[in-house]
Amino acid sequence: MLTSDTYDVAIIGGGINGAGIARDAAGRGLKVFLCEKNDLASATSSASTKLIHGGLRYLEYYEFRLVREALIEREVLLNAAPHIIWPLRFVLPHVKGLRPAWMIRLGLFLYDHLGGRKKLPGSEGIHLSHHKAGAPLVPGMDKAFVYSDCWVQDARLVVLNAMDARDRGAEINVGTECLSARRDGGEWIVTVRQNGAEHEIRAKSLVNAAGPWCAELLEKRVSAHKKQGIRLVQGSHIVVPKLFDHDYCYIFQNPDGRIVFAIPYEQDFTLIGTTDRDYKGDPARVAISDDEISYMCDLANTYFARKIAPKDVVWSYSGVRPLYGNGEENASAVTRDYVLEIDQQNDEAPLLNIYGGKITTYRKLAEAALAKLSPFLGNHETAWTSGSPLPGGDMPDADFESYFAAMQQRFSWLPEAQLYRYVRNYGTLINQIIAGATDMSGLGDHLGDDVYENELRYLMEQEWARCADDVLWRRSKLGLHVSKDTATAIADWFAKTAPSIRTAPSGEGNDDK
Repeated sequence: MLTSDTYDVAIIGGGINGAGIARDAAGRGLKVFLCEKNDLASATSSASTKLIHGGLRYLEYYEFRLVREALIEREVLLNAAPHIIWPLRFVLPHVKGLRPAWMIRLGLFLYDHLGGRKKLPGSEGIHLSHHKAGAPLVPGMDKAFVYSDCWVQDARLVVLNAMDARDRGAEINVGTECLSARRDGGEWIVTVRQNGAEHEIRAKSLVNAAGPWCAELLEKRVSAHKKQGIRLVQGSHIVVPKLFDHDYCYIFQNPDGRIVFAIPYEQDFTLIGTTDRDYKGDPARVAISDDEISYMCDLANTYFARKIAPKDVVWSYSGVRPLYGNGEENASAVTRDYVLEIDQQNDEAPLLNIYGGKITTYRKLAEAALAKLSPFLGNHETAWTSGSPLPGGDMPDADFESYFAAMQQRFSWLPEAQLYRYVRNYGTLINQIIAGATDMSGLGDHLGDDVYENELRYLMEQEWARCADDVLWRRSKLGLHVSKDTATAIADWFAKTAPSIRTAPSGEGNDDK
């Protein structure tokens, strides 16, 4: 919903940084507008390795501040969203001729102690010959190291931040493209296109959180004083049928200095990634290359006894990271730290440009962004997000397992696998899906597999889902599990129902958290 009021902050971009800034700003009482030309998390923010992690390998590049901040954030975010974030244990096999064992031990010692770890267990050395993590690996490796990090449903993290921003008064507009922005004295006039019509809004400050499009925005659409280039780096992942039957993850070294993860994924699969290569062109057209697929298959085959080939890949995805660099470093060595720059002269309205960043530190980035903007917007400096749960995350003691057990008793008529998926995706918000149902018929029309109309209606009304892909590949990963008939039924449901339902609720309270 667009209004004629002047906003305190207008944000361009509905990825994790834009949504995180919108949430933080709205919680400080600022009037916030956010526009996203496609779907929330439709680009880089849904193409991550889906880890909340300190970045063990960043220690090699002396990124101690970034690693410490990220390590602290692991447990902050784990407490805020225990339904979509959970602990993982990573196995790092030691390979002679690559990183020496003493270097790995030193790195893990720092990793254990830099971030004030409280919940997550520390690192340890293991013998693969006596550990279940060794069974799927090729013979000849015995020494390995195990450490902790966390998993996140990345696209859902973006949506939950946007929902919390909306519930605190922000206006979140998906399918809304920024056409131009120009200064008019102490304000910005931003022209957007929504549902085919052009509108103007006014704002006291403008945030460029367009991710891989942030430089293009400055060059072609926003009247800025400084045009800052960025380094676009492509990262790709592949998904194959599961290669092991345990909950441990692997972090593998490669002779080229890169590391690649192999992670249990969606019960039936293994996620392998990522790559790092410079990218030229439109980020919207990024796609995995045959070379990247072969690279990851070859690396997996170096470590796993069960061999894979490109024909085994059931799904792949690629994203473009907007990194702050001069183009001279190896792509793997470019900092993942964020850079925030204010573009402003005299008494003009400020423009804040967001460069780089990683999903783990998005909340700290948002706090830093508000600190940059506060001199122009008045006294709104109180940081508040570190102790506030995200929607669905307000479980007693942030204990997912206990909450799920309570829901099993409450909804004993629901199949366990379906209930688990509901609680994992929606946490305490499942009441909005199950509502007053007492049996399966109360969930609405059955579209196939475990998909019912109530869930789709909730996603459309509350989470801005506008088409089948929004549900199948971002609000969930049902696309990996449901039949073609079910996917078609979901698409047909949206085509039939979308015109009659508001797809971007704005500023409305959420009474049933």
